[in-house]
Amino acid sequence: MSNDAQSAPRRRVRMARGSAPWLVPACVAAVASAVAGRRSWLGLALAAPAVGVAAGMTWFFRDPERGPAQEGIISAADGVVQSVESQPDGRIRVAVFMSPLNVHVNRAPVAGVVTRQEHRPGGFRPAFDKDSERNERVIWTFETATGQVTVVQIAGAMVRRIVPYFSEGQKVAAGERIGLIRFGSRVDVYLPEGVAPAVAPGQKVRAGETRLDHG
Repeated sequence: MSNDAQSAPRRRVRMARGSAPWLVPACVAAVASAVAGRRSWLGLALAAPAVGVAAGMTWFFRDPERGPAQEGIISAADGVVQSVESQPDGRIRVAVFMSPLNVHVNRAPVAGVVTRQEHRPGGFRPAFDKDSERNERVIWTFETATGQVTVVQIAGAMVRRIVPYFSEGQKVAAGERIGLIRFGSRVDVYLPEGVAPAVAPGQKVRAGETRLDHG
């Protein structure tokens, strides 16, 4: 192993805040099933589904370290750019679809102050469906040096819960964790008027790392 590889810092992976109500019961059930079935192959086979669910939950709720954040406006979510659309008010909306395989912890696209955080109840259509525009969501408004930036966390079909980590009036750093969406979902970032997008539909992006605007 090279000296560079030995000296490179390891990126720590932790579990997302807000995952305990799902992750803890799954892990407890997996351990209990494995202990109960340890005396026979049949028992272990019957325990396998519970262990599989716990492993899947652990993967889904992983929260790896990211950054350092780039300059400009960065992606708030992991996933694939679903659309890049001009809005009537002159802003551009970058919509990122997150599959169940993506990290679901979302991050601030730029440093600023949370001037508004609004929760809107709604339906629970699949996040890639056009009817997801009426899904439950949390709308974040950030006042930044670049201008006003809006982030919209949209719940998917499976679970009806978005867990915010900040409230109105608090300062956030670029790339800082702002909240969790449980299971499949979508995150929209609205670029300020006059800011050109640097991504296109179909492109993979990473929260806290991929730049969305042209420098």
